[in-house]
Amino acid sequence: MIELTQNGVFLVNGTELFEADETGSRDAAEAAGVSAIDPADASKSTMAYNILTSHNTSGDDEKLRIKFDMLTSHDITFVGIIQTARASGLEKFPIPYVLTNCHNSLCAVGGTINEDDHVFGLSCAKRYGGVYVPPHQAVIHQFARERLAACGRMILGSDSHTRYGALGTMAMGEGGPELVKQLLSKTYDINRPDVICIYLTGEPAPGVGPQDVALAIIAAVFDKGYVNNKVMEFTGPGVSSLSADFRIGVDVMTTETTCLSSIWRTDDKIAEFYDIHGRSEDYKELNPGPVAYYDGAVKVDLSTIRPMIAMPFHPSNAYEIEEVVNNPGDILKECEERAKVSLGEDVDYNLTNKLRDGKIHVDQGIIAGCAGGGFENICAAADILEGQSTGSDAFTLSVYPASMPVYMELIKNGAAAKLMATGAVLKTAFCGPCFGAGDTPANGDLSIRHSTRNFPNREGSKLQNGQIASVALMDARSIAATAAKGGVLTPATEVNIKYTNPKYFFDSTIYENRVFDSHGKADESAEVRFGPNIKDWPSMPALTDNLLLKVVSVITDPVTTTDELIPSGETSSYRSNPLGLAEFALSRKDPAYVGKAKAVHAVEQLREEGLNPADVSGKSHDDGNGNKISVTFEFFDKWNTLVREFPQITGENTGIGSVIYAVKPGDGSAREQAASCQKVLGGWANIANEYATKRYRSNLINWGMLPFIIDKGDLPFTIDDYIYIPGIADAIREEKSKIKVYCLHGSTMTSFNLRLGALTDDERQIILKGCLINYYRG
Repeated sequence: MIELTQNGVFLVNGTELFEADETGSRDAAEAAGVSAIDPADASKSTMAYNILTSHNTSGDDEKLRIKFDMLTSHDITFVGIIQTARASGLEKFPIPYVLTNCHNSLCAVGGTINEDDHVFGLSCAKRYGGVYVPPHQAVIHQFARERLAACGRMILGSDSHTRYGALGTMAMGEGGPELVKQLLSKTYDINRPDVICIYLTGEPAPGVGPQDVALAIIAAVFDKGYVNNKVMEFTGPGVSSLSADFRIGVDVMTTETTCLSSIWRTDDKIAEFYDIHGRSEDYKELNPGPVAYYDGAVKVDLSTIRPMIAMPFHPSNAYEIEEVVNNPGDILKECEERAKVSLGEDVDYNLTNKLRDGKIHVDQGIIAGCAGGGFENICAAADILEGQSTGSDAFTLSVYPASMPVYMELIKNGAAAKLMATGAVLKTAFCGPCFGAGDTPANGDLSIRHSTRNFPNREGSKLQNGQIASVALMDARSIAATAAKGGVLTPATEVNIKYTNPKYFFDSTIYENRVFDSHGKADESAEVRFGPNIKDWPSMPALTDNLLLKVVSVITDPVTTTDELIPSGETSSYRSNPLGLAEFALSRKDPAYVGKAKAVHAVEQLREEGLNPADVSGKSHDDGNGNKISVTFEFFDKWNTLVREFPQITGENTGIGSVIYAVKPGDGSAREQAASCQKVLGGWANIANEYATKRYRSNLINWGMLPFIIDKGDLPFTIDDYIYIPGIADAIREEKSKIKVYCLHGSTMTSFNLRLGALTDDERQIILKGCLINYYRG
């Protein structure tokens, strides 16, 4: 059972929970002394408040300017981050910065370019004083758990699943520019976030794993936005019933709720984790104060959680597996109908064909990465599969331990041998299965995965080519139970076995032999090595007085993920090449976008070279990839129409670019390229009803793009319309929240309002300068 409170709550002595305005609890609350306590004061007793304020440099507990203790990135983010920091004046890494290589590890796409990125990373770790973890050694988050986390510490990572709250570390996943700020000794600026109490009671039943608990919570909160951009603080007596590995498995999935961060109370099980990893000094007990106030609560009775499955195409699309098994036809059809919202008519999507003889047959099982590749998950799967067979038909099972030390212990204790004897394949630490760069299913297949996401346009789907892969999220235990039946969907609670629960022994020898650690010492004589695919960011102009923007894409899906804004999979190999990667922007959602954006950007580039926009018709400009883009008469006509209405407009004071509209963009990955690809194609703004995550909105701002908001309802514009925004630079300077703009639709012109939402002083300056690089260059 999961229950969301309607009001704030008081937590007394870490065990008793009272809803602030709940009449039925009022007498008990007063007896506990809660009624006399001010919520504002009691909110300072949360673990989150104390960690945040201890890292705050502003002197104002409401307006936080955070400096983190450490930074982490992987090999499809660190090149762009370091290139941005270098362009902004980087001399050395001021705090520990760990560069892991777990996304483009296979080096199988694009010739030498993936390994070129790895060489670049190692050379930068030497030059600027960082840590470099070679491919196949560990996924980014497992290395952070094993070597970086510490109670009370804060870590910022350029991967959205940067979550180490179970180990007492507040961690946040953000786009690359936020890491750049830390590399330049600047701060992470946010208003003090709300904190939601995740109150755990009871203990999980045998066969129920961390992914089951996580999916149940995600299903309860996601659609309601209950924890959006807030901190999830895990408390209550149920925490003690969970092992460290179990807590870690729940914690990493908190990203899928769209929360800002997470933190858990710590106890002897977390102390033991640090002891095992040779870092006892990094442990300290964390608990809320005697009376702590939270802005809401999610009550979770762990004993009621059943094995879960998140059906395609979102972690919140979750059901109990027993429900799916008992009512497969209706649920599969419901999922097919729901999928049409995102997939449209691009593919003939079919799930009901997985139903044979009244049973659901899946084609593939994967246990992998930061969520599934933990020691306890894999040992439990080995216990379930011992003496079984995955079969010689279509079903396959692949297991990716999250780090080489975990893999080594699985070999030593025999779990690896148990799995391999069944026909399962063990592979090295790799994040690829989570985003479509490893174990990609066949067209039309259904894969069950203990990984983090199952969005559309992911795990191999290419809708424009008629290719679709369906991924459902499940816990490793139920994946193993399904594998033992040759792919027939089965919850682990149906398996009657005794779990061995072997003890974990951490051996750091592999890391000591292979990981490069500068110990914070920069070597100015070290040469940074560049491969031919590693390109500098193109120049970006400052914001002009006015803007003329063409609407080049309109997306009406309820939520637009970063995978739809810039696909993952094979495109990840081009993350080091801004213009090359931009060719893939919206390619699986709106294939016409790139061409339309380039046509508008050609006008802007000619304007920047001094040509009057009134004179550009018929001219062309190089797009940076060797293609000549011609300017159409359409733009010439719109420009002259606008000049007749607003004679003050000139080529010097009016920038020209593109804008996209999406209902709620930015769910998912922290990847800055979801915004930077729009920027290098000439994007000046997004318009949305709301932004799914803070990190996507921050990415827009850091790339100099305006994060406009428009009220829900009928849109006053459509695709290919032009939007004129007079006085936008002054509006930013004057902190205007509402801006009157004009829409050119055919021969008519109408006006409407856009909003910007809150911007910090620095964010306004970044937008005025045109991007973060320009801002730091001065």
